[in-house]
Amino acid sequence: MKYSAQCMLVVLALVFSQCSTNKKKDSQSNTENTMEGKTIMEVTTFQVNEGVNPDDFEKRDAQIESDFTSKQPGFIKRQSGVNEKGEYVVIVYWKSIPNADASMNKFMSDPSVADYAQMINANTMKMSRYGMDKIFNTNNSHFVEVMSFNLAQETDIVQFNSLNQKVETDFTGKRKGFLQRFTGVNEEGKQVVVVYWTNKEDSDASLDAFMNNPTAKEFMQDMDQSTMVMGRYKFLNMELTNKEKVVALLNSFNTGDKTPISYINSQKYIQHNLSVGDGLAGFGEIMQHAPPQGFKANVVRAFQDGDYVFTHTIYDFFGPKIGFDIFRFEDGLIVEHWDNLVEVQPPNPSDRTQTDGATDITDKEKRESNKTIVTSFVNDVLLNHQNDQITTYINPTKYIQHNPAVADGLEGFGAAMKYFAENGLVMEYNKLHMVLGEGNFVLTVSEGKFGKGAHTAFYDLFRLEDGQIVEHWDVIATIPPKSEWKNQNGKF
Repeated sequence: MKYSAQCMLVVLALVFSQCSTNKKKDSQSNTENTMEGKTIMEVTTFQVNEGVNPDDFEKRDAQIESDFTSKQPGFIKRQSGVNEKGEYVVIVYWKSIPNADASMNKFMSDPSVADYAQMINANTMKMSRYGMDKIFNTNNSHFVEVMSFNLAQETDIVQFNSLNQKVETDFTGKRKGFLQRFTGVNEEGKQVVVVYWTNKEDSDASLDAFMNNPTAKEFMQDMDQSTMVMGRYKFLNMELTNKEKVVALLNSFNTGDKTPISYINSQKYIQHNLSVGDGLAGFGEIMQHAPPQGFKANVVRAFQDGDYVFTHTIYDFFGPKIGFDIFRFEDGLIVEHWDNLVEVQPPNPSDRTQTDGATDITDKEKRESNKTIVTSFVNDVLLNHQNDQITTYINPTKYIQHNPAVADGLEGFGAAMKYFAENGLVMEYNKLHMVLGEGNFVLTVSEGKFGKGAHTAFYDLFRLEDGQIVEHWDVIATIPPKSEWKNQNGKF
């Protein structure tokens, strides 16, 4: 059995190698660099071998995602699905082609995945990669359509791209159950359209209407029909993580999808945003006062620490804002929420914004040790002013600063403190309320005074390398007087 599994890895290696190296350059599409700098979508379809129990395969597939693929550098998202004929699809989003190549090479040489490979009928396997036009941000889809095709001869690519966008804005994007639509192209010039739906029923209804839509018919005429392949798959393993639920909830500002509201426990929901009433009623009241274009949210970073999820987000929420949000879960539902919001500011003296910088979560095994380091930093330096300890915690040669008023390095921090002192301003940390982390990122929530002495909430996000802080983001917001609170739960 061991020998057979190893042979299967060799066969799969040959299949993937052929997929990745047998690429013809298409002069019509001039796509030599179509995948550079784009999110990469890797689509693999296959049948399982005869005699393989689907339940066993799907259980092992979920383990491959959690134990192998999700831990590879550059990983964004992996999804598995199956169609009505028993054909499986695995869709993986990567940050770059080198990331995808490295993961594939490791997969082919890792004996721990050999049993999974042995379940797959290598003769039925097909794999393609595409450079995509958007960032993936849909986490609550149960159904996906994947359509690939070559363009018909003499098709004008500029006009096709314009028509492609029109299909989304004038038709698909208006359909019930629509979540997100991607388009992309591979190095051979083959096009792909991927559409995520809430469920199969909504996809079916849209497909029927699509065939009779004038814009859709014009779009189809630009395809080489003989090359078109359409796959429609129901996703497996659809239980979302708490982090995915939060991202879906925030993204619902963009999509209008009502499903993520069900991730909130309406009987227990405690609100700490002091401008919002308690419970779902307070949330609903805010939504009723939304501007005509609604609210928008772009989740830049998302982390999970036990029952807590925290995010770093760019909002259009009564104007452009940057925010940290913290959600506490019980039994898979959100029961408590804290946040800190501030208006978007121009780049700082080092030309860094409030949200750019590193996003990859690494060193997951160091969560607790990194939290301990940051806790000690806040206690020793920020609370007890032991400034001689700064270089114990902060790497002076690597320190990157995203505070809109402070430059990189300890010199930038020192210059800011000098300015505060000379102008009678304060930045005083009085109490550390919360420390959360995932891997190399740690968020602290503190209380103190800022500026002219205003009662202030400090949310600080730190990134660590080798036991020292190397990057910092923050949101510093004034706490309103109690007479203005819309709930009595307090800021912390």
